[in-house]
Amino acid sequence: MFNSYQTIQLKTHKNGVAHVTMNRPDVHNAFNAQMIDELTQVFKKLNDDTAVRVIVLQANGKSFSAGADIHWMKGMAQATEQENKADSEKLAALMRSINFNAKATIAKIQGLALGGGVGLACCCDLVVAEAGAKFGLTEAKLGLVPAVISPYVIDAIGTRKARRYFQTAEIFDAHQAKELGIASEVVTADEMDAWVENQLDLLAATGPNAKEISKKLVLSVVGRTLPQQKKIDEYTTQVIAAVRVSAEGQKGLNAFLNKDTITW
Repeated sequence: MFNSYQTIQLKTHKNGVAHVTMNRPDVHNAFNAQMIDELTQVFKKLNDDTAVRVIVLQANGKSFSAGADIHWMKGMAQATEQENKADSEKLAALMRSINFNAKATIAKIQGLALGGGVGLACCCDLVVAEAGAKFGLTEAKLGLVPAVISPYVIDAIGTRKARRYFQTAEIFDAHQAKELGIASEVVTADEMDAWVENQLDLLAATGPNAKEISKKLVLSVVGRTLPQQKKIDEYTTQVIAAVRVSAEGQKGLNAFLNKDTITW
């Protein structure tokens, strides 16, 4: 079955695998409100679909996701703190819909994975990165912070490394992403599909309930269930809303949108 949305594509197979493809290649699959909404809808739908066992998250074009769309960022810069919080709550709902999804999830990363793109990867169970992929938590360059995605990124890379990369906003390659814990494996572009197929074979050989219970077990043992995450999201969305409307956030956003050099 093939379902086409405006910003994503959904293809489900009889073998229980669903492919969710971000489809804004002209902007490197950058987020806008519509794509966030459509991704959230489809992950919730697949969560409840008993015929689906594994979800593969991928992207058309040169990049996985370059983070926030510039037009969306213009809206952020002009919005009130309350409007920014409401906007951020939608992104938080998307991240929850992936991280706490009952199905096994695999992300395929090529090109750029920046900001929220890193967040999407960190919400998935398995991540394969093309050797030439570039990653970055680049929000601080604009006077912003990776607040909403922070719980998932910290899960992946740990507290100490998060303190570094959240502040430096440096770009790192796929091999560094693997060392940090973001990528499960790094392969060539020609090897990506074979790597995914191998993981699908492994996942097909395990019980559907066992996979779901295993995910819940891990999240519960580390002390964060879905209700607890919603409480954390109340904090992180308030943080980013306040930062976006702060003097520093406004300076960074406006400089970026006007293509001016930012001097901090």
